[in-house]
Amino acid sequence: MAYEDRAFAEQLAARGVTRRDFVKFCGSVAAMLGLSESMVPTIASAVESAAGSKLYPAVWVNGGACTGCTESMAQATYPDVATVVLDILSMNYMETVMMAMGADAEKALYDTVNNNEGKAIMIYEGSVMKGWDGNALRVAGEPSLKILDDLAPKVAAIIAVGSCAVDGGWVKAGPNTADATGVSMYLAEKGIKTPVINLPTCPVNPEWIVAMVVDVLLLGELESGAILGKLDAQGRPKLIFGQTIHDNCPRRGHFENGEFVYQFGSPEEAKGYCLYAMGCKGPQTQTNCPIVRWNNQTSWCVESGSPCIGCGNFNWVDNGAPFLGRMRKVAIGSGSHNGGFAPGVAGAAVGGVVAAALGVHAIGMAATGRLGNMPDTEDVKEHDRKKGGDK
Repeated sequence: MAYEDRAFAEQLAARGVTRRDFVKFCGSVAAMLGLSESMVPTIASAVESAAGSKLYPAVWVNGGACTGCTESMAQATYPDVATVVLDILSMNYMETVMMAMGADAEKALYDTVNNNEGKAIMIYEGSVMKGWDGNALRVAGEPSLKILDDLAPKVAAIIAVGSCAVDGGWVKAGPNTADATGVSMYLAEKGIKTPVINLPTCPVNPEWIVAMVVDVLLLGELESGAILGKLDAQGRPKLIFGQTIHDNCPRRGHFENGEFVYQFGSPEEAKGYCLYAMGCKGPQTQTNCPIVRWNNQTSWCVESGSPCIGCGNFNWVDNGAPFLGRMRKVAIGSGSHNGGFAPGVAGAAVGGVVAAALGVHAIGMAATGRLGNMPDTEDVKEHDRKKGGDK
């Protein structure tokens, strides 16, 4: 075993991580990146080599943020090798946890980027606050926009983590007095061409960040430009955000059988029925949360009993509220988030017309007149009311 391999093995052992854990982790990263199992040794070798030889300069910048994404990252626990992967980043600036303050902190930020121009990675958390000429948020006595204006053109790429960094998130929600927006939108306004990888949800899943670090830094996707071909029209990695939550939801069978929860604390909830009638936005939300899950892969929102509130969508706060209000249309299947139908009870008869045509990832709609000018959320329908939906 080479010295670098021994050193890396010691890093794993210090965190209680076995070689088997590490290989399993590399397999999960390969899956998230859409790579075959044959790429697992390549990923493992790249991580080992980087951990034993060089550090990649990076800065973690906060805009208008609650630091929830920082906290999510700090809680990455499965496997602990994720922290080893992140150790290959020379994170010289991360204001939430760094010891340096004031001028020393800002010097570390600018020196890291300026001394590694074209090579440093910026991880941006929080919304871009444009209000009052950027004075809605000030950092080191200057409008926070100055950081992006000065440094965004000099970094190799920006990973926008969490909904706020992607499109403004909570801060952008009406009336948006701070004129908040996302990183890619702001850079487009400024004509800055630096690649932006968007990782929405509130907060971001730490496993996605690790996957992007591997893809961008270790596998050379950024230098070759290949990473851009892996992003959708909204700058999100297609393999992570290419399917709806509904596609992979363990409660989907109940949706198709017309078995819904209409009231929390009910027998239907205890049976794990579909939460669509309680406002679940899973059919409209494109993430792989049901697969990757959260907190040591223990659970995720729907599995823990909450309706999906759609935080993986753009402008999700305004578009998804009220969060316990049922959406008018449901889009079934990948790539169908702009279409959809107003669902009846799939698998049941609606007004004498069968509303379900199950098969090949689709459900038909045959209830006449229900796709007219209706509000974004709707009152309980008569056929739902008969099932107890008016309680």
